[in-house]
Amino acid sequence: MNRMKRSFLLLLVFVTAVFRSYADEGMWLPQLLGQQVYKDMVQKGLKLSKEQLYSVNKNSLKDAIIIFGGGCTGEIVSPEGLIFTNHHCGYDAIASASTVDHNYLRDGFYARNKGEEIKTGLSVQFLLRIEDVTKEVTAALGSLSGKERADKQTEVLAAINKRMSDAAASIETRVSPLFKGNQYLAFVYERYNDIRLVGTPPEAVGKFGGDTDNWEWPRHTGDFSIFRVYANRQNKPAAYDPSNVPLKPRWFLPISLKGVKEGDFTMIWGYPGGTNRYESSYGIKLATDVNNPTLVTLRDMRLKYMFEQMRKDPAIKLKLASSYAGIANYWKFFDGESKQLLKYDVYGQKKAAEDRFNVWAKGKPEFQNIFADWAKAYDEWKPYAKARVYLNEGIMGSPLIDFAASLIPLRNALVSGASKEEVAKLVSGAVDARAEFLKEEDKPSDQHILAAATRMFYENVDKDQQPADFYTRLLAVYGANGWDKYAADVFTRTFIFDDAKWAAFTANPDLKALDEDPAFAHAGAFIRNYQAGAGPKYQEFTAKNMDYGRLYLKGVMSMDPAKAKMMYPDATFTMRVSYGQVKAYKPRDAVFYDYVTTSKGVLEKYKPGDYEYDLPAKQIGLLKNKDFGQYMDPVRKDLVIDFISSNDITGGNSGSPVINGRGELLGLAFDGNYEALSHKLAFDKDLNRTINVDIRYVLWCIDKLGGATNIINELKLVR
Repeated sequence: MNRMKRSFLLLLVFVTAVFRSYADEGMWLPQLLGQQVYKDMVQKGLKLSKEQLYSVNKNSLKDAIIIFGGGCTGEIVSPEGLIFTNHHCGYDAIASASTVDHNYLRDGFYARNKGEEIKTGLSVQFLLRIEDVTKEVTAALGSLSGKERADKQTEVLAAINKRMSDAAASIETRVSPLFKGNQYLAFVYERYNDIRLVGTPPEAVGKFGGDTDNWEWPRHTGDFSIFRVYANRQNKPAAYDPSNVPLKPRWFLPISLKGVKEGDFTMIWGYPGGTNRYESSYGIKLATDVNNPTLVTLRDMRLKYMFEQMRKDPAIKLKLASSYAGIANYWKFFDGESKQLLKYDVYGQKKAAEDRFNVWAKGKPEFQNIFADWAKAYDEWKPYAKARVYLNEGIMGSPLIDFAASLIPLRNALVSGASKEEVAKLVSGAVDARAEFLKEEDKPSDQHILAAATRMFYENVDKDQQPADFYTRLLAVYGANGWDKYAADVFTRTFIFDDAKWAAFTANPDLKALDEDPAFAHAGAFIRNYQAGAGPKYQEFTAKNMDYGRLYLKGVMSMDPAKAKMMYPDATFTMRVSYGQVKAYKPRDAVFYDYVTTSKGVLEKYKPGDYEYDLPAKQIGLLKNKDFGQYMDPVRKDLVIDFISSNDITGGNSGSPVINGRGELLGLAFDGNYEALSHKLAFDKDLNRTINVDIRYVLWCIDKLGGATNIINELKLVR
């Protein structure tokens, strides 16, 4: 009896650990909000019905939430298809529209009328509906496992995607595996391709605080940009055409000027990119021991050489700005993630939960050997993990080598004796890709990156995992410290930078000329080495990891079916809603962080001429004169810049709307806090905060700083 009681208590503790309170965390599928979750949202301040939140047959709030570009969220905020999103989400489009003479990235830009709005290469996607296809997929997969199951799943999902899509109508479907393959949902989207830049603050506002403040609170960043969706006369998707008209949306968000106070209900809608909250203890240890520190080291190197050139010349800064920002963002993230995982012993927490699971699984053939087999899979892969990161983040971290690697399909076609038409198509694609590459290439920084990455691979990756004979030949020709000479030679001799040689090659593609090119030879040596060594092992490991993860979650949900209904799936860049409240926090002993920042903090941080903390002179004058207009916070008698909330988000939620209980826009989510950077793998209910730009600061920047009252007049303001 005592043994039974002890087992029950172990099970209870385990279930409590795995199924955390829905009030603490969760990225919920809006069409599957359980009654308990919805009831809790209402108790905390939600005033909208379920049907107002999500409906297939009627217009609802979900129709105002869009996938913006390839990896962000945006929201529709006017009856004429106006989009708000983050500055860093629109960064590449803003940089592409900029020139040295018309530097919108540096100076900001606001269209005074629709005729001034700027064409971009962006697209947005609206979610039409979600369908559960679990039965169809699982029936097709049967009892398959490992690589066979993974390959079959790819085939089955591709077939469903194709069947449920309609290219002529711009309808795209993507099936997403949830709960590590225990559920499959088909998300059906409508894509619009005519997206135009309407407005952006100066970069000094949109990136105020730069890399120093990234992932930190308190923040004072105006992280927003403005775009518009255009459609044809029938309000349907269409390619860019000057005759297109602004989209008439199904739903748009009104904007609240009331501001926030502590404890206010907040929900965030959007497309969180990826979490792995149900990761095993083995995965946590691999991240902290190998993957994260290796990535951070290599990105640190790349950022160093890029920044050296960017600080020398505004044109180079403009050219490298988007790439630098992307590299820097997750350099700091993975550094912080490792520190938080170790600080809070997430490995130990996972291990304890797994031990309790094993007690429950004993005697159950489907589940009892999961962790013994899982451990073997990690033991077999871990010795090769570093080499994979060094290839992706080091060797391919050189833009030149990354482009050279893109020529491998052309080489394969030449080797296989492909038709002239197929070769010509690959050559044409290479010519276009080279033109884009050269527009963004900075040779000095790239040459340094190539030299450093080549050296670091040699010094830090096991010798038996290095390209056969590559380093022997390199050291014989260039000497033990000849890394810089080698890189200089590659840059001097490659035909990729020589217009005449490139033209001769593309006019008559020759296998010998391609193989002898030093940049291509460099890329090929490392890729062939990976394909012959770590690559197949990684594929095998990934397939096994998927199997064990799926079975583990199946077991977890079998332990308590009622509790399983309260589980939320990991983020998969599919529409989710999280809810929380405006909330201050104490990150450590004797330190308290308020829930808002104000213009006072902006002026305190301001450093004239500084790379990260400079601001336009006009803004400094307006703030010093307290010219806040209708956007002043009535309690603080100041302009609120940013605020924090306890919402559960991750990458992909950038640009997501922060919405109050009445469905009104309060701000834009743009970051998380450093103390909770373990959030992809483990949520911290006490320290997790989402950092949001206050919508009143957004409007102040548009109106007072930018003078674009035409944009303000288009919005529905709620006072």
